[in-house]
Amino acid sequence: MSEPRPKSPTEEERDRRIAELEARLSRRRVGVRPVAALMAIAVGLTLLGMQWRDLSYFLSPDVPLTLGAEGAYRFEALVSNRYAQVHGVPTVRGAYERADGGLYVLVGLRDSPFVVRRSALPGEQWTEGRPPPQPDQRPFAVRGRLLAQEDTPRYRDALALLERMGEVQPHEGRLWLLVEGERPGADRGLLLVSLALVTFVVLNAMLLVRGLKRR
Repeated sequence: MSEPRPKSPTEEERDRRIAELEARLSRRRVGVRPVAALMAIAVGLTLLGMQWRDLSYFLSPDVPLTLGAEGAYRFEALVSNRYAQVHGVPTVRGAYERADGGLYVLVGLRDSPFVVRRSALPGEQWTEGRPPPQPDQRPFAVRGRLLAQEDTPRYRDALALLERMGEVQPHEGRLWLLVEGERPGADRGLLLVSLALVTFVVLNAMLLVRGLKRR
């Protein structure tokens, strides 16, 4: 049986470099994976936190809170981020916005802290750059998502404008926005995204544990 051929200096140097690279990659694989998993978990939890209020509403009861009618409002029933119904007489002035290809009106209910965001009715067509028309003055009932003033930063300026106009009266220092038509459990896409994020966080938590065990 012949003896192995001695390696040349070039081959020995090559083998040494390969061994160094393998050792370096091994150390990097152990050290980077936990860090990457932690970053992924942080991102996933942040995204879940950003939509927690919407997810909480999705899972809330679909039986509406009854807030009463003009002259007999039930302020003790007020709960933010809940499905609710109310009846009232619209204020003389309102605020308009275009969103999602439609025209919407923010109109208050007289002698109350309630502002309703609903689709514009016939006769409420508004052209940008022109004075907004008067909201339809017929009393109406509405159901939708109830939000305390501090929970709806998107409409902070519009609510403040209606308050300055004297169209609505805050209750205990705050106004309440009712977004017409939003029902709990209706946004299935939100649930799918939330489940995907939870799965993403769990998988990265498993990778983190595995990486720490290797260390």
